[in-house]
Amino acid sequence: MVGADGMLAVIDYKAGNLTSVVKALNYLGARDVVVTQSPEVVLAADKVVLPGVGHFRATELLGELGLTEAVRESIAKGAWFLGICVGLQWLFEGSTEADETAGLGEFAGRCERFPEVYAGVELKSPHVGWNSLEGVREGSRLLRGVKDGGFVYFTHSWRAPAVQATAAVTNYGGAFTAAVERENVMGVQFHPEKSAEVGLRVLGNFVEL
Repeated sequence: MVGADGMLAVIDYKAGNLTSVVKALNYLGARDVVVTQSPEVVLAADKVVLPGVGHFRATELLGELGLTEAVRESIAKGAWFLGICVGLQWLFEGSTEADETAGLGEFAGRCERFPEVYAGVELKSPHVGWNSLEGVREGSRLLRGVKDGGFVYFTHSWRAPAVQATAAVTNYGGAFTAAVERENVMGVQFHPEKSAEVGLRVLGNFVEL
């Protein structure tokens, strides 16, 4: 893997909570944080963060700007990658929120909307507010120091399935992927920049990689 002290690129595709994420990264001591739409900058970075709020279709801009291929190359050369919210969903094959929009396909499966009814009870959507992380994977680098039951902040209507690379789940209308991690590719469905102590721990772990 590449070094821990190099540039950290935060991708701007007009769908991310950039200000809060960058503020949190700077607070945690990240060096050389650059907000960018440039594939060249992404390829030069040692770490890449893809924030995201809103509609999955917004990720189409990543392809139009050449950032999808830049992220693929970045991951292949060993840079650390973290997707947040829609950024995590983009790591999968796609989402029923925008059937025609392809995800990166790093993980198998598609994101789906929460069911309207679960266990015979109406389920409110979007899933907004604090909920707990369960089944935190032992040895996870992203979730180091995070215990089962730690609360984080969510706001989303679509969710990623639980897969082999899932590092923690959250239960709401069934279990879904709250965090995913395989080698240098990571993602969280929750917003760590809004998740108080646990969120800062997660972002801090990423910064320290």
